[in-house]
Amino acid sequence: MTADARENRPSEVPAAFARREFVLGACASAAALSFAATLGLPIGTASAFAFEPPAGGGLNAFVALSQQLTGRASLNATLGKRIYEAFAQSDSGFPQSVAALNTWLKSHGGVPSDTVTAALAVENPRLAKTVGDVMRAWYLGLIGETPMTKVVAYESALMFDPVKDVLTIPSYCRDVPFYWSKKPGGG
Repeated sequence: MTADARENRPSEVPAAFARREFVLGACASAAALSFAATLGLPIGTASAFAFEPPAGGGLNAFVALSQQLTGRASLNATLGKRIYEAFAQSDSGFPQSVAALNTWLKSHGGVPSDTVTAALAVENPRLAKTVGDVMRAWYLGLIGETPMTKVVAYESALMFDPVKDVLTIPSYCRDVPFYWSKKPGGG
């Protein structure tokens, strides 16, 4: 396209200029944020998402940990107490694990992503197992390993939330956990 043809198309000039302004503004903002972070200056939104769990490893600390791990702002309080008590009964060190996990998550930005969980698995496999156990309890309603598995939730297990608008949750469990995975007996 010739220079004369470009000059005769005035609608492209403002759009191109607006795009350049946007890109330059975005780059300037990114550079400013990077510079502020390098200097250790607080950035306005960082404190809004800070993970501040209660001290210790009691029920409130467990609920804060569970909210952080599940990404949910609120959880069923009765179920949370039931899960916490079942863990504390089966493992006397569970409250210390809760406190250690809260401290670890807080020191790692409070983000329980796959990357953070993978890092925890390398750094402290026992705590990584606790994370898996807590998630299993909330989502499947199960605590412990077979044959000593304890059912702490069924209808209120978080696994049903994604389909609750289209699936009727059975109000009972027919047998032991995972009964449906065994091959039927011959007849």
